[in-house]
Amino acid sequence: MSKKEKKKTSAIPVEANLVTQNSSQIEEDVINKNPVENKEEIITEDSSDSVSVIVSKDKNEITDAADDASSTYTAVKEKKSRKKCYIILGVLLLLIILAFLFSTVFALCNIPNEKILGGISINGIDVSHLTKQEAEEKVNAALSQKLQTPLTLQHNDYKTTVFAEQFDVSFDVTKAVDMAYQIGRTGNLFENNFTIIKTLFSKTSICAGLSYSEETLNSLITEIENSLPDRLIQPSYYMDSGQLIITKGQNGVTIDATGLKDAIIYAMNNIQSDISTITIPVNQVNANAIDIAAIHQEIYKEPQDAYYTTNPYVVHPHVNGLDFSISLEEATAMLAEDKESYVIPLKELTPKVTTNQIGTEAFPDLLGSFSTTYSTKNTNRSMNIRLASSKINGTVLMPGETFSYNQVVGKRTAAAGYKSAAVYANGEVTTGIGGGICQVSSTLYNAVLYANLEIVARTNHGFNPGYVKAGRDATVSWGGPDFKFKNNRDYPIKIVCSGTGGKINFQIFGMKTDNDYEVEIESNVVQTIAYKTVYQNDSSLAKGKTKVIQSGSNGCKTETYKILKKDGKVVSRTLLSKDTYNPHNKVVARGTK
Repeated sequence: MSKKEKKKTSAIPVEANLVTQNSSQIEEDVINKNPVENKEEIITEDSSDSVSVIVSKDKNEITDAADDASSTYTAVKEKKSRKKCYIILGVLLLLIILAFLFSTVFALCNIPNEKILGGISINGIDVSHLTKQEAEEKVNAALSQKLQTPLTLQHNDYKTTVFAEQFDVSFDVTKAVDMAYQIGRTGNLFENNFTIIKTLFSKTSICAGLSYSEETLNSLITEIENSLPDRLIQPSYYMDSGQLIITKGQNGVTIDATGLKDAIIYAMNNIQSDISTITIPVNQVNANAIDIAAIHQEIYKEPQDAYYTTNPYVVHPHVNGLDFSISLEEATAMLAEDKESYVIPLKELTPKVTTNQIGTEAFPDLLGSFSTTYSTKNTNRSMNIRLASSKINGTVLMPGETFSYNQVVGKRTAAAGYKSAAVYANGEVTTGIGGGICQVSSTLYNAVLYANLEIVARTNHGFNPGYVKAGRDATVSWGGPDFKFKNNRDYPIKIVCSGTGGKINFQIFGMKTDNDYEVEIESNVVQTIAYKTVYQNDSSLAKGKTKVIQSGSNGCKTETYKILKKDGKVVSRTLLSKDTYNPHNKVVARGTK
């Protein structure tokens, strides 16, 4: 082949480092410059020593060489990457080892620590770095002072003072202190160390569990509601001297019991707060309209003749009937007038056969009795007692009938003959129309208990009245609490009472059966509530001078049981009530002049 031809076919120079070239580029260059089908001859000429090298390669072999070159390149790259990962892993491992060593040393340093960690408080009281005993003493002292602080409940001009112990407020300080102590001690090594460090930068607050008597607090709220001057009064009625007196309701307020309880508990639970007065949350409610048809249905009674049976011998007394002496339409028309009260004449429906006509055996047995005494020197109070007793005397209840004190005695007004006498109001002794009638209801309550009749409604006084044992009284007020009981016996009963000469005496007569029991009433004082001293500023007294307005007396909590005996053996012992009587706080006027 000539030299000229060699130049025309100028071969591709091939160097010894061919394998390091990019495989795809080699393949492209070879194919583009010397296209052949299966085999090609490549001639290279070394310029320095004129040595010619002829490389004959299959096209596929060239491609394989390029792939081998790429694999080698990738392997080198992966080796560098693995080396970098090893370095990172080594650094991480070193950090973990150092962290473990630090945690271990930190934990060992804290193991002998018997104190609560820093940054922890209970009900806002800092207990950082205190022992459990020190923390408990500190928290108890602060909470005890809080519970001794009086709390004033106010609605417009009405005010009353309450104390936490009246409704058994208490805190589980021991449990709260234990929770505080366990912080940083309950997890594993790392969790505890993390918690310990965390408390150094973020405060931890624990709330001691608060508990109270729901029943007692509800009773307190009910008592307050009945004392509000603008309380809601629903329509009511009573009978007097052959007339039905219906009193119109009075729009007023009812206490938002849930809201008031939440406010009281919040004030007790937050020791750092300076809450001393709570505005009583109330709801304005409209009184119901008078339902004359419903009242007529309640008071209407068919007369029943007296009769008796001989086997067994039982006397059934007569019952007088009762009805409006005017038509229901006429009574409805009367309500069209806007008046405070309405008077509807009544007529008594007399049976054909009365009890007196068949003998006095209708009420042969004394089922229960009770008496209390009062001072006759207070003539107004004595008059109220006589009036109330006379209203009740002679009342007959058929089996299943319910007695209502307010309906039988009626509204206590000056027009009805009641006088102003001493009453309890807002924890203080004051005067009011009808003072003394609660002694009548309390005496009747005890007679009913001894007769083993069913109590339907009974409320204790807010304060121990003194004329009966605590736990055995029954307070009443018009538009408020009522005393009700039911004749749950198989035969009629008759109430005989008198309230003269300084003694109120109730007797309940009926017919005894084999199911009768001997009744004992047991009332126990389970807790004494010490009275507090409440100060009132008085601009009429010189500054520094004080004057006792009301002496103090302790309150108490009671549990009353009814014990039934048969042939001297106890058959049952039933809890009748749990009652709370507030203390009469000592009221002292403090001069500001």
